[in-house]
Amino acid sequence: MILLSFVLTRKDPFMAKKKPKPAPGCAACEHEAGQKVCMNAEGLTSKGCPTIAYSDVLREADQEYDQADTLEFARQASRQEADCYANRHERPYVMQPTKTRIVETYEFAEKMNYRRLGLAFCAGLARESAIVAQILEERGFEVVSVLCKAGRTEKERIGLEDSDKIYQGTEEAMCNPIFQAKLLNHAKTEFNILIGLCVGHDSLFFRYAEAPTSVLAVKDRVTGHNPLAAVYLSDSYYRKIRKV
Repeated sequence: MILLSFVLTRKDPFMAKKKPKPAPGCAACEHEAGQKVCMNAEGLTSKGCPTIAYSDVLREADQEYDQADTLEFARQASRQEADCYANRHERPYVMQPTKTRIVETYEFAEKMNYRRLGLAFCAGLARESAIVAQILEERGFEVVSVLCKAGRTEKERIGLEDSDKIYQGTEEAMCNPIFQAKLLNHAKTEFNILIGLCVGHDSLFFRYAEAPTSVLAVKDRVTGHNPLAAVYLSDSYYRKIRKV
């Protein structure tokens, strides 16, 4: 009886649960860029550092680059990243960015030898999207473009009531990112560009689009489509978004 009790209560070190790893917390890392272990082999770590704590996931991720299409995509994206800076041969080097987002976008598409591009955009940025389409076509691309309201599916289709509409008391078409994605899939676009889709609608587009997708511009109805403006002012004029 005593022996049985000992067997049942004795802690087996091999049966003990492993202490869970802390979730990655890169945003809270207190070290300067050049001091981080992810950028410097002799660098410092902090709690939740995935470079150290998640080496198994890193190996799994790096194996994905063994796929030929993923490897080429990653190579050209990294080449494009470097091409956005001038005079990289200078020593000591000080960053000299020279290319805007739209230039970076069409140069990457050129590096990948894409010809047919998809453009999914918000009705509120229709004028800007028309200009973007013209710029891309002038670079020799074929552009297939789809407005968010295409299809005119009413908001009642997804269970919304009149009080959920922007213009209450009217028929109001919902944004339909799934339709946008499927139209571009049908057109067999090679690379898609998003302009101003709403939060959540952009996520649905990513889920259903078959071609790789990049964001040229995000929508911010208050700041002229510059969402970081609210972040920059969060300790002063726009402090209302902070809880402390």
